[in-house]
Amino acid sequence: MEYKRKVDKGRIPTCKIMGVNIAAINMEWLVQYLEKNLSEIKGDYICVSNVHTTVTSYEDAAYCAIQNSGLMAIPDGGPLSTVGRKRGHKNMERTTGPSLMGEIFEISAEKGYRHYFYGSKEETLEVLYQKLTENYPGIQIAGMYSPPFRPLTEEEDKAVIERINETKPDFVWVGLGAPKQEKWMAAHQGKIDGLMLGVGAGFDYYAENIKRAPMWMQKHNLEWVYRLVQDPKRLFKRYWSTNTKFIWNAMMRGK
Repeated sequence: MEYKRKVDKGRIPTCKIMGVNIAAINMEWLVQYLEKNLSEIKGDYICVSNVHTTVTSYEDAAYCAIQNSGLMAIPDGGPLSTVGRKRGHKNMERTTGPSLMGEIFEISAEKGYRHYFYGSKEETLEVLYQKLTENYPGIQIAGMYSPPFRPLTEEEDKAVIERINETKPDFVWVGLGAPKQEKWMAAHQGKIDGLMLGVGAGFDYYAENIKRAPMWMQKHNLEWVYRLVQDPKRLFKRYWSTNTKFIWNAMMRGK
């Protein structure tokens, strides 16, 4: 069944980078948009896009369609907003998943927002619950679920949808890592009652399992360097491959 959107997606400014319609926005615009339209955009999803997901989309048409079929793909990666500004989108700024989470958490008690967390490990979710309730007094955590690594059966998936929807969430934060989280959100578009956001390592940041880069590094698009130092074995090959492809295609060829 095709998902019928209640808002005009065409009103969200975008910049096409390597086939992905990246939202040409900044954090202030994004938070205001979510506040104003939350009731109409539940059931939809937001991709948190970076160099890795953009290069993957360029090489995988099905994944590119998923990135473009949500409500928007926000520029988590600094190079995306840099390219956007060079192409004339002067107000386009980096809007990271963890930063967006923090912005929403800050206003949650006042707004009465309810949050559901889908993904990560049980131990991480337990610590995340503790840290969020300590750091954001009055935050409403509607539920948390750590799914198994294997694909769910159809019956299990139906049970998960019911489990999430019973909690009446406003935001459903999805921490499965790319591309798994985007595929999960696309498969559940219109089935989950809250707004789904794929935030990757966001759960680990707020559980304080990993530290974010200092603000000066974030502002200068160097957070990837900080992450590389933290996890060189896993990230070196990915960064070397995707960063060079991005520079060649997006920055030099204008794709």
